[in-house]
Amino acid sequence: MKVTQLDHLVLTVRELQVSCDFYTRILGMQLVEFAGGRKALKFGAQKINLHEYHNEFEPKAALPTPGSADLCFLTEAPVSEVAVHLERNQVEIIEGPVERTGAEGAILSIYLRDPDGNLLEIANRL
Repeated sequence: MKVTQLDHLVLTVRELQVSCDFYTRILGMQLVEFAGGRKALKFGAQKINLHEYHNEFEPKAALPTPGSADLCFLTEAPVSEVAVHLERNQVEIIEGPVERTGAEGAILSIYLRDPDGNLLEIANRL
């Protein structure tokens, strides 16, 4: 067996609506509903399924916890434009731009936190 790509991941969040608003309004993801009203955030060929804390769907992680993720997203928009967008929306940039190493080579990244405290890295391939 050989894994070829990530299809989706699950984030446990404190408030579904707050997270949906942040990821759609700030990061431009598309909100989708599936299987009995469950919510997910779609971007590219991936999605993030959302589980509400203490109301998670089974099966789930052993210790689902809001704010425990550290995720990196690639964008085609220049990081400088992303920074302006974040500032206009009162989202604090906690670091960057800085060069890092992504899955396929060098990236230029900025860091922020979502409403649950998850660390988000927004990056351009270099």
